[in-house]
Amino acid sequence: MKRRVLFGVLPALAIYAAGFWSGRETAVQAQSKRVYELRTYTAVDGKLDALHARFRNHTLQLFTKHGMTNIGYFKPMDPPLAGNTLIYLLAHSSREAAQKSFDAFRADPAWIKARDESEKSGKIVAKVESVFLEPADYSPMK
Repeated sequence: MKRRVLFGVLPALAIYAAGFWSGRETAVQAQSKRVYELRTYTAVDGKLDALHARFRNHTLQLFTKHGMTNIGYFKPMDPPLAGNTLIYLLAHSSREAAQKSFDAFRADPAWIKARDESEKSGKIVAKVESVFLEPADYSPMK
């Protein structure tokens, strides 16, 4: 674990140092200004596997295409959420960027095709919740 952390820290420090000396904003500094979006999807009964398949096969790549950063996707382990819930975290450069990215994503013909294909036998999502987050001043992500 220490090796993994070390290899993650060294490139970040190198980028920061290069940016410090050049007087430009670095990738690390830009990353610290990001906003995070926690999204919770409740699947229609019996459709959770179809929802996971749509994300696995289409949605993640389309999010990346439209400027969103995929941070993590999670499956609750305990009932009742384990049977119908997908939770994921995205990063955006700002809330405005998030809105633009989602607008472009929703209009993308590849998304429309993937959505329509996955919903041939009915809707697979019953409810979507979205919460925008920023790291607390003591967060390791800050």
